[in-house]
Amino acid sequence: MAEPETAQEFTALYADNRGRVYAYAVARAGRSLADEVVAETFLVAWRRFAQMPRGAALPWLLGVARNVIRERYRDEERQRAIAAEMLAWVADAPDVADGVAERAAILTALAGLSENDREVLTLTAWDGLSPRAAARVVNCSAPTFLVRLHRARNRLTRAVAAAGEPAVAASRSTKPTITAPAGTKPVVTREPSR
Repeated sequence: MAEPETAQEFTALYADNRGRVYAYAVARAGRSLADEVVAETFLVAWRRFAQMPRGAALPWLLGVARNVIRERYRDEERQRAIAAEMLAWVADAPDVADGVAERAAILTALAGLSENDREVLTLTAWDGLSPRAAARVVNCSAPTFLVRLHRARNRLTRAVAAAGEPAVAASRSTKPTITAPAGTKPVVTREPSR
């Protein structure tokens, strides 16, 4: 039986972190499985509450959630579910402004990345973790995580650019011309290629 103060501490931990763990689970396992992942994560947290690092509970919880997802839902099936979820987000997005189109392009590009790239990007961008805390979640050093983050950002940039390929092709059909009046900074303009 748990001591009352331990139960109160755990209840506070749950209240403070449940939403973030749920968001992490939705992004990686889909909405249909997120509740199960959260339940298992906090069951592990309850059982190992004494070993949980104080002051770094969220990275520890997300690391547990990551392991739960990896144990229960193997690569191929999970990849399809996540990609379908992200594409559903794109389909649900109304086309009312450039911001919406950009969001749709980014979500589509994100759905096409590997699970590891998506995880590295979303830990910092969506979950708001620092590189050091995110490195704890994926069980690597902070410098290694920063390299992975850099590479994932580059792959995302290329995927977004590929999604907007007609605009990229149009920009490639022009030759840069550099002009500068005397004593000023050069200006780069584009002229149609011949």
